[in-house]
Amino acid sequence: MISFIIPIYNAEDYLAQCIESIFAQRGAYSYEIILIDDESTDNSLAIAQAYAGKDSRVVVLTQPHAGQSAARNLGLHHAKGEYIAFVDADDYLAPDWCQQHMEAIEGVDYVQSGYTKEGKTVIAKHAYQFTSACLRLYKREAIQTICFPEGMIYEDVLFSVQLWCTNATCRQIPYAGYYYTTNPSSTTSKRNKEAEQRIMHELRLLLKGQTCRNKAIILFTILRLKIHFKL
Repeated sequence: MISFIIPIYNAEDYLAQCIESIFAQRGAYSYEIILIDDESTDNSLAIAQAYAGKDSRVVVLTQPHAGQSAARNLGLHHAKGEYIAFVDADDYLAPDWCQQHMEAIEGVDYVQSGYTKEGKTVIAKHAYQFTSACLRLYKREAIQTICFPEGMIYEDVLFSVQLWCTNATCRQIPYAGYYYTTNPSSTTSKRNKEAEQRIMHELRLLLKGQTCRNKAIILFTILRLKIHFKL
């Protein structure tokens, strides 16, 4: 079974499309949809509960407002699937997303693919290109020892670096069926210099005690972020 973990915060304009895209998946794959409401102030929770009332595969959890990381960690704690996928509530999947990833995951710990945003497709050229947790299908055991750092933005970066440092095996596929929606309310839609400095600090702390291979991975990520943030 695949556990789709979807944190929700004020996503009433996008949530139905996200959920419906999972319902529309091709193939006989069993799944559950875990919706974690982070104390939304709009109708997101009501939408989530309406779906749960109609379909037993949908599970709704709630938490006091603590951020996306805490919501994802809560979802992981309750997930029953042997495979894990993260989807943001304002994004959606192509109908063959499950099929493409499930057919590729045998013999590896996770499968990584690309994405489509504003009509542009981006395909990964190497295993360390994408830091988004949403662009992968994971075997549950591959992420048993890691979690999302809570109380910060750019949490996907640290989650991904921790994953890479476990020596988990990856298969990349030339596929871009994850669709990003431009959401002006997203936590990463506007520049946040404090958050940028914090993620850089956390990555430098992570360097301590690492093997040469892992240090190279972390330093590569730091360099890429410096370029991205224009630091």
